[in-house]
Amino acid sequence: MKASNTQLALAITAALVSTSALADNDTQKLQAQLDALQKEVNALKTSSSFNLEFGGRVQLDYNYFEGAYNAGNDGSGGSDFFPRRIRTYVESEHGNWDHKLLLEFGEGDAEIVLARVRYAFENGLKIKAGKIREDMSLNALTSSKHINTIERSAVANTFSPFFRWGVSAYQYFKDSGFRYAVGVYKNDAFGATGNDENDRIILAITGRATWSSAAPGDVIHLGAWHSYRDMGGNELGARFARGEVRETNVRLVNYAAGGTTVALDSLSQSGLEFAFQADSLTLEAEYASRALDALNSSDDLDAERFDGFHVSASYFLGGEQRQYKAGSALFVQPKNIKNAWELVARVSQMDATSKNQGSEVTTFTLGTSYYVSSDIKFMGNLIYSDVEGPGTAALVSDEDSGMGFSARMQYLF
Repeated sequence: MKASNTQLALAITAALVSTSALADNDTQKLQAQLDALQKEVNALKTSSSFNLEFGGRVQLDYNYFEGAYNAGNDGSGGSDFFPRRIRTYVESEHGNWDHKLLLEFGEGDAEIVLARVRYAFENGLKIKAGKIREDMSLNALTSSKHINTIERSAVANTFSPFFRWGVSAYQYFKDSGFRYAVGVYKNDAFGATGNDENDRIILAITGRATWSSAAPGDVIHLGAWHSYRDMGGNELGARFARGEVRETNVRLVNYAAGGTTVALDSLSQSGLEFAFQADSLTLEAEYASRALDALNSSDDLDAERFDGFHVSASYFLGGEQRQYKAGSALFVQPKNIKNAWELVARVSQMDATSKNQGSEVTTFTLGTSYYVSSDIKFMGNLIYSDVEGPGTAALVSDEDSGMGFSARMQYLF
């Protein structure tokens, strides 16, 4: 859609001008005007000053769940059909500058998901500001339109704050395969409001470093990240993750189950990433840990640590390969894919237990995706979760395991 609106306006202008010129019976003037307009259109086609693109995605989901997922209803079967994401974006380029605005529409409301302005230096350094995604966790950074399971792992959903207002810088060195990213963000995640008790802004500092050796169908990815987050005395949110089914009655990963929440001065979290690709096979693994610094040092949860991991494998039956974007250090779906099947399996665990409270959830996922084309995809996931820990009874009573099924239709435009 680049420059198409401007070209349409010029075409209409040309038609109006030609009508006026013919009325004056001045063919030489008409030809001069048309020549000038044609030069303008040709210039616009190659000019980045009018480089506008529009697009978006629609994801419609169906969920079925029972057992621990629906413990509030004695574990009976529950279900829902709902729009998971309806998003549209506009982006543009102007020399070394570019911008992107991503909006999400719900029933009766709209939200700014991303609002980014970015500048690229000649040496490859890029700086961006606005509402941007914090650079942490390979699984969390992978766009929802490219993930190979319907929901991300409990680890990604627990540790990533996803999009926050801030500024960051990153750079990729092609010769060495090294990439770094560092950013400062307003911390209004994980129960923090973005301000402390004196109404001063509280911040998070996040950094990620990766190394990759990447060729089509032959990728090794190693990464590490760390985030320090000022919590300003706010209480840490109790529910960490859902257990990888979206519309359930109970969120299974809950550090306060059977106990109480804790007010924090700060929290620190770190993670390790690994990925390997050989032709149609892609393996991913992550480990992450969170340490609490309670506002009251005598609190039982002061210095408590929660951690988790996930391991996944995906395979294309027709020989297709996921693309690795070294400049962003993440995977996207195969380019120009059509009539293709992908199989995926994942195991994840998130331990949010302490001595007297909290839950530990282990989740197994089997799934498949059918790509009609690059724009249309159908997905199905079968999910099983097991719940343990001192807070299990308070959270799910005697429903200590749950089954779920998720389906998705995705359309990109």
